[in-house]
Amino acid sequence: MKKVMVVAVVLILSLAFLGCAQQEQPKTTPKPTATPEKKFDLVTKGVLTVGSDIAYPPFEYTDEKTGKYTGFDVDLMTEIAKRLGLEVKFVNTAWDGIIPGLMAKKYDVICSAMTITEERAKQVDFSNPYFEAKQVILTSASDTSIKGVNDLNGKKVAVQQGTTGDFAAQKLVEKGIKLEIIRFEGTPEALLAIQKGDADAAIIDNFVAYLAAKKDPKTYRVVDDPEFPPEYYGIAVHKDNKGLLKAINEVLEEMKKDGTYDQIYEKWFGKG
Repeated sequence: MKKVMVVAVVLILSLAFLGCAQQEQPKTTPKPTATPEKKFDLVTKGVLTVGSDIAYPPFEYTDEKTGKYTGFDVDLMTEIAKRLGLEVKFVNTAWDGIIPGLMAKKYDVICSAMTITEERAKQVDFSNPYFEAKQVILTSASDTSIKGVNDLNGKKVAVQQGTTGDFAAQKLVEKGIKLEIIRFEGTPEALLAIQKGDADAAIIDNFVAYLAAKKDPKTYRVVDDPEFPPEYYGIAVHKDNKGLLKAINEVLEEMKKDGTYDQIYEKWFGKG
């Protein structure tokens, strides 16, 4: 009897001890779900390589004091690379070879104030639009005769070859406006042509034109015309790199939601 009681007491005490031990056991915090590894191809491991025609302020240009690349697109891609856990490298590339360079996989993306067009989209994939712009006329400050596209009749108009400014000038010719298109490799050469009197005007992106006129109001004047519709910039990605395109779109969306995109925009263009 005593033996049975002793066994019973031991059993009760053991169960009580086990219960206390279970209650005192520290709770484990569940680990956060790991972010799935982003799968995409890169020219150089750990580096997002960006092709850009770095002669287009305020989007991409070389800072005269530091010699470093800077601009809206540069800041944008630097932030995107950071959020993807990558370093960023910019490859300065002439505009007329910038899409062929991407197709040859010399860089991972193009970010160079590139307007999304149907023709370009046949060769590359574009991210969701990240910037809205439009074409304007930039003319000499001393020439008040040009007030719209119709006044370009009989004029020499400078454009950067292969840009939407070039395409817009061609459309004006097709509509019957008799202007002479002078094509340059870069926008700085087109602006210089106006300054030297070799061209009467240029058709270029609005923010580039307004920056030129702001910096040198005695030389340049901007003429806006509703003939030119809005256009949208996108980041170009090789068609074989859908994973990178998806990752960039996700990061762009994050940056717009958390206000980072607005901060970069305000830095270069003021509040919208």
